[in-house]
Amino acid sequence: MLFYYVYKKIQLSIWEQFIEGMQHTTWLEYIAVFTGIASVWFSRIENILVYPIGLINTIIYIYLSVRADLYGEASVNFYYTVMSIIGWYMWLRKNEKKEILLHVTHSDRKMWFNQIIFFVFFYLVLFGALSFLKRTFAEGAIPWADSFASATAFTGMWLMTKKKVESWYWWIATDFASVPLYFVKGLVFTSVYYFILLVFAFWGLAEWQKRARASKFQVP
Repeated sequence: MLFYYVYKKIQLSIWEQFIEGMQHTTWLEYIAVFTGIASVWFSRIENILVYPIGLINTIIYIYLSVRADLYGEASVNFYYTVMSIIGWYMWLRKNEKKEILLHVTHSDRKMWFNQIIFFVFFYLVLFGALSFLKRTFAEGAIPWADSFASATAFTGMWLMTKKKVESWYWWIATDFASVPLYFVKGLVFTSVYYFILLVFAFWGLAEWQKRARASKFQVP
């Protein structure tokens, strides 16, 4: 009986936080969320619109993340902005026959090793930086969670510019970590947004796996 009472109390508290958070959602956050969902939709179907629409999302989230003391996430969205411009160029590259050069493929062993090193490097750098910020002027920072969400996102975006199937594994990790991270920071609508992205990431993974299997450019 006591366990049930505590459970209902926690459930009610979370629901109240959700309602309050939704009531304080700004129009800027709404724009960021809807452009982000659209961007992931276009990435799933390998459409170049993923990048111009995604740029709107990332620029807004740089601002929102700094306001919420999520400096790791702010750095991720700055990185997204830069990588979106690079990815836009990479996805549009063509050969002399006007054929697209970049195709959806799986990572080989070397690429798997590189992406693990990539993730570990950024996690350690971000964790160190955010721990310093927490001790100095950003008491609201959550170094371990923010660093994990950020480092997985860095890795996923890098792989997406190369059209690697494994980018979706990293997106799944990012979205899974970001749902509670943004919720506790009061950006409730963004928390819901990351839950939607989590669902889309599984969908995108299945779609890219199918495209990689059907491609003649498969990695041996």
